Amino acid sequence: MGSDFRHRVEYTALRLAAGGIRLLPHRAALALAGLLAGVLFHVFRFRRRETLRRIEAVFGDAFAPCERRRIAWMSLRNLSFNIAELMRAAAYTPAWLGRHIENYASCMERLRQLLAQHGGLVIALPHIGNWDLAGIAVHQAGIRIFSVAGVQHNRYVNDWLNRQRGYGLDIIPRGSSALRQVIRRLRAGEVFAILPDVRTKRPDLSIPFLGGQANLGRGMAQFARVANVPILPVTVRRVGWCRHRVDLSDPLLPDRSRDAQEDLARLTTEVMSRIDAMIRADPGQWFWYNKRWVLEPLEETTGAIGDDAAGSGAPERQEAT
Repeated sequence: MGSDFRHRVEYTALRLAAGGIRLLPHRAALALAGLLAGVLFHVFRFRRRETLRRIEAVFGDAFAPCERRRIAWMSLRNLSFNIAELMRAAAYTPAWLGRHIENYASCMERLRQLLAQHGGLVIALPHIGNWDLAGIAVHQAGIRIFSVAGVQHNRYVNDWLNRQRGYGLDIIPRGSSALRQVIRRLRAGEVFAILPDVRTKRPDLSIPFLGGQANLGRGMAQFARVANVPILPVTVRRVGWCRHRVDLSDPLLPDRSRDAQEDLARLTTEVMSRIDAMIRADPGQWFWYNKRWVLEPLEETTGAIGDDAAGSGAPERQEAT
């Protein structure tokens, strides 16, 4: 009873905040979000020491201390902006997206061409810029896009998040049945969006990333290989406050003539190499605050490889016929 009451209070606070954000003009909503981020960063120093340690571990002395603080600040402010924009998702239209995403029309046309050529598509969507806006942009262009997400402890907040994301992404709850749904929908010509820059909890693929080794799931590459569709790294970078730019990398095709394990490692390594370059080009766009730090060493554990479904879990092991 106590837990449910606390969840209802959290949900009510979230809805009130979202309602207030929706009433404000876009720039004013971002200004408020930036003010709150500033309080977290400068007053409460929210995860600041750990974030600065991560930035220094990746870049060494390439940045002075003041520059590392600026990267950490921009990352937190960007997250706050993203949350405010997610709260306003119901108001977005193709016309709004066309005004706020510099190359919206040309990128959506490129996606249609790739789908026509390959039948389906796995989008590797790292925590750069506004990753949630990517799903909304694709959906508003008339392209079917879906993803898999874990269930939040607070079921009311979980339902709200799924409703907001539902203005773009069709969300499949994480679980064993999700794997079969992903393959079926990819083969039906839909787009599957996956966050590739998240460390898995159990040993899987050890991939070079940001100067270290990241333990990443095979799910992204294996979904592409089983469904026989390409992987397309995509980012929606923030350009100033209110504008964005979509960056579409070249698609990566599975090679079914190769050994499966070798091909999964090849695909994942190439995707992460491109994401690495994107982060180094503009580090303040990346989400350095993730609790599951991608370069954190694994703890000793037992269990099946790759059973973090969706982000890392693999679909059925057989190859597509």
